[in-house]
Amino acid sequence: MNASAVPSQIVYIVDDDADIRDALALLMRSAGLSAATFPSARDFLARVTPRDSGCLVLDIRIPGMSGIELQAEMRKRRIELPIIFLTGYGDVPLVVKAMKAGAADFIQKPLEQQRLVAAVTQALKEDASRPRAEGQSDNPPDRLASLSRREQEVLQEMIRGRPSREIAETLCISIKTVEFHRANIREKLGATNLADLFRLVFKQE
Repeated sequence: MNASAVPSQIVYIVDDDADIRDALALLMRSAGLSAATFPSARDFLARVTPRDSGCLVLDIRIPGMSGIELQAEMRKRRIELPIIFLTGYGDVPLVVKAMKAGAADFIQKPLEQQRLVAAVTQALKEDASRPRAEGQSDNPPDRLASLSRREQEVLQEMIRGRPSREIAETLCISIKTVEFHRANIREKLGATNLADLFRLVFKQE
């Protein structure tokens, strides 16, 4: 068992593709984690209760009840498992909606195994103890207020999913300057990835 997880924690995987389900379950088990797979949102809901512990790896575009709809249904049922969404290119509007509703993270396809395992490990830690980062303000508006005007402009373009080249063209600055601002934004906000930025920006809304 992975040291970051406790025996009762399970990584729940919901995807309509059997090959993907099996591959993800194998990946989780190879990392020392328990995994359970489901072909649909309704199958998952028939099994999981508010008492269960772990996290959910969820395709955002599963047929039938979509990933977003499942997230909403879980909230109604008080099932508070952290959700890691699997998304494709062009899913930014759906990701924004998911992050506003409290998703733990999102991983873009094609999946990077190491990135997914790291996200799952972090979600399991949050599920077990909800740790807070030391030395950081818990008030998103305070942290966002630490950004300069230009950094705030770059941040808004980042949230829209635009790469550095497009941001540079939109703001009429160099790509090198964009990368400089991106690094400053991540440092000031304590964000290691785009999912962290989504959480900080939309938590205050």
